[in-house]
Amino acid sequence: MLIRHDVHLLVIDDDDRIRQLLASYLGKCGFRVSTVANTAAARQLMLTLEFDLLIVDVMMPGETGFEFTRSLREENDMPVILLTARGEAEDRIEGLKAGADDYLSKPFEPEELVLRIEAIFRRVGLTAPATQISFGPWQYDLERLELTRSGDRVALTTGEEALLTLLAKRAGAPVSRHALSEKITAKSERAVDVQMTRLRRKIEDNPAEPAYLLTVRGLGYRLLADTPS
Repeated sequence: MLIRHDVHLLVIDDDDRIRQLLASYLGKCGFRVSTVANTAAARQLMLTLEFDLLIVDVMMPGETGFEFTRSLREENDMPVILLTARGEAEDRIEGLKAGADDYLSKPFEPEELVLRIEAIFRRVGLTAPATQISFGPWQYDLERLELTRSGDRVALTTGEEALLTLLAKRAGAPVSRHALSEKITAKSERAVDVQMTRLRRKIEDNPAEPAYLLTVRGLGYRLLADTPS
């Protein structure tokens, strides 16, 4: 069984029992799990946290799982598994047309859900995450937490290391100050800006005009990494 403690799943279901069951079972399988009761709460959570896969109930009050998936696909290719109490072929087809990666009818065995999650991750390559991130002349080793330039290692403080690690794991994507402050266990988001200033002094040729550690106005920061060849 695939065990990846850094894989974060979001369960969206208005059934308290289902949310509790999946949080417990998936957690025991080694996944990080967050749960919400509706899509509005999911959208709020997704502003500050990054997820690797969504498990979405179809029939919920307000916005349905179908509608949510269609909306998500306009700007995001995150894997989605739809859950429904209806197993008709028409519903499965509608779910797949909406952009879902898989479709599971209730009731189901939690083990089957895990197998479907693993199958999706194998397809998207999440089982073999990058361990080296390159940006310009720099390389960052996500396993050893080492920053090097032309083979020469640059010392980082614990805070700088934590900041760069999260940005590197989400290379290219914006990361909120809130998420970064949690990563470096800072008491305020202002502390993230201070750490970023120090990190830029070590990495950027001109910290006032950064080429790699970019500010995302109104949100946070992102690491502009090289595109893998």
